[in-house]
Amino acid sequence: MNGEIKLFTGNSNPHLAQEIASYLGLSLSKAFVGTFSDGEIRVEIGENVRGEDVFVIQSTCPPVDHNLMELLIMIDALKRASARRITAVIPYYGYARQDRKVKPRVPITAKLVADLITTAGANRMLSVDLHAGQIQGFFNIPVDHLFAAPVILKYIKSHFQNSLVIVSPDAGGVERARAFAKRLGAGLAIIDKRRDAPNLAEAVNIIGDVKDKTAIILDDMVDTAGTLTEATNVLITRGARVVYACCTHAVLSGPAIERLKHSSMEKLVVTNTIPLKEEAQKCGKIKVLSIAALLGEAIKRIHEETSISTLFV
Repeated sequence: MNGEIKLFTGNSNPHLAQEIASYLGLSLSKAFVGTFSDGEIRVEIGENVRGEDVFVIQSTCPPVDHNLMELLIMIDALKRASARRITAVIPYYGYARQDRKVKPRVPITAKLVADLITTAGANRMLSVDLHAGQIQGFFNIPVDHLFAAPVILKYIKSHFQNSLVIVSPDAGGVERARAFAKRLGAGLAIIDKRRDAPNLAEAVNIIGDVKDKTAIILDDMVDTAGTLTEATNVLITRGARVVYACCTHAVLSGPAIERLKHSSMEKLVVTNTIPLKEEAQKCGKIKVLSIAALLGEAIKRIHEETSISTLFV
């Protein structure tokens, strides 16, 4: 790698940023990202970035608003320091669940955040497993949308062999589950889920055969774990031998950890787009896979202006 690339990180996921830097054989660039005494975010870039290709690694995970503001202020500081190109590397893109108007008088926050990032001065955005693919179209700058599938598929292939069924927790995840099932030569099942309120879902029925099979629930994120635990109960009731879950983003808010501890699920496999809280780290049911190499390779190819298409397979 030449000296024209600079990697910066906020406080949302410094360990992932360090892993990415190690993969690229670089050191993280110097920046102070803290607060004034009243909590207002203070940023100071600690080295020259004039004419450089800059990447800011920052997930908008909890505390969502604080981490989002850190990202925006860092981008603004780099823009005013005359960076040649600024790429916002957002492994987990928050506010993505509100991606359309599902009823009157509600916002489309996924578009609002896209506008904020662009207005702050980002020239490009790189993310992993957006909650909805159409969010790419909310940006007026290039978006590289990666998938954690290669990392998760590798884990599944090395740990599970026969009698697999990939389970979509809802109708919206069928395309993702079908792609995994095809790659693994596994069966496909779909949970008929009814959501009466945010963070409140009930698994009603199962479409597909799960009897005497290893069921792997596949989703882009796990928040309160209500969907996963409900789905696990229904799968066990319908005769599944054992149930695992694979999710890219481990939000794990509210009662998630307690639900996982008391569920019949064998293990939850997640990636490190979001750092695990201390309570989650102590939970023996959670396995974390690193996506540092995936993001690092994408950053390298963006910098060198080469194709990243092969990272999708």
